[in-house]
Amino acid sequence: MLLTQLGTARSDVRENWLSIVGIGEDGWDGLSPAAKQALESAEFLYGGFRHLAHVTSVRARQVAWPSPMASAVHEILTHHRRRSKVAVLASGDPMLFGVGVTLTRELDPAEFLVIPHVSAFSLACARLGWPISETVLVSLVNRPIEQIHRYLHPGQRLILFSEDGNTPAAVAQLLTDGGYGSSQFTVFEYLGGSAERRRDDRAEAWSVEQCGDLNLIAVVCVADPDTRALPIVPGLSDDFYVTDGQLTKREVRAATLARLAPLPGEQLWDVGAGTGTIGIEWMRSHPSCSCISFEEREDRAAKILTNAKRLGVPGLKVIRGRVPSTFGDLQSPDAIFIGGGITGDSLFQACWDKLSKGGRIVANAVTIESETAVADRQKLYGGELVRILVARAEPIGGVLGWRHLMPITQWSVVKS
Repeated sequence: MLLTQLGTARSDVRENWLSIVGIGEDGWDGLSPAAKQALESAEFLYGGFRHLAHVTSVRARQVAWPSPMASAVHEILTHHRRRSKVAVLASGDPMLFGVGVTLTRELDPAEFLVIPHVSAFSLACARLGWPISETVLVSLVNRPIEQIHRYLHPGQRLILFSEDGNTPAAVAQLLTDGGYGSSQFTVFEYLGGSAERRRDDRAEAWSVEQCGDLNLIAVVCVADPDTRALPIVPGLSDDFYVTDGQLTKREVRAATLARLAPLPGEQLWDVGAGTGTIGIEWMRSHPSCSCISFEEREDRAAKILTNAKRLGVPGLKVIRGRVPSTFGDLQSPDAIFIGGGITGDSLFQACWDKLSKGGRIVANAVTIESETAVADRQKLYGGELVRILVARAEPIGGVLGWRHLMPITQWSVVKS
């Protein structure tokens, strides 16, 4: 139950009012002296039921995380801030996909002290003999499982933080369906505690439906013989996508992504998204990149979401409806790709007005009318015009001949 009566404010609690303490399955005995002191000096102690059960001897008033835990986080950061001595218990390293990240994002570093424990990630790598710097960590806690597709490459080592005891079976099935059923598959349960258990198998042979709720998964990716690995650079083969034919072809797509120039943490608007290729490959460039795809047709919006899941970026957002009315009060993006409708003055102006300062617009023109429109705007706004001509060798009878794709006039501009 959350606290309703917080008592009289204390004016002497100014700095380091918040201690965030990592704890492992070894409980109280595994804590450092500094961690024990932080817990013993706290007035209020927040944590999960499992964590709080390890520290029953402290005198702080204990508050178990509610579900969802946002109300308790709000209480800590508003009612308790600089008024009370608060300690928070978290699994392992609180700054590794932990509550420490959420709590400290808006605080001054002088206000808090983080005391980490050995993370489950480090423990798993130690058990397996894997170099931490060569191992990718992915959290599936409150996150879609399809994000794993983005990291599947032959020889890739993955550590996956599980949502619950059902997660290993779901991951094993995803790997098998995705052409990586031959992968080495290891599950650690209650890692670091007296009940620690390890299970090993191939993903396609995994038969355990329910593991311990506290578990993590280690995978060495092995592609099945007929599996096509997804390259990490833009320009995926067109046949990786479910499409009705409305997609930016791979050669043009690679050139378009180069002009859009994604950076970590940036957001793209893909206007008139069609199959969603540009937004998907923007998000594949870095895990922190995001995209909103705007698509009027329901069938195409569904295909975008299907492709996003299959290609490892299930967080891509699709907004259905007619642009620019669907822009609403959305936060300004860092880049905009206009794949259609560039001839309309209202659409371009709405995109330009929404774009962040220093942001980029890239528009691909196919028709004579749209080519004229981008040429006119280049005169007004500057930027660069590029003609993209692509020809593919295809069989003509018993020989090869060149089949030309429609030429693309590409305009790219930076908002100053």
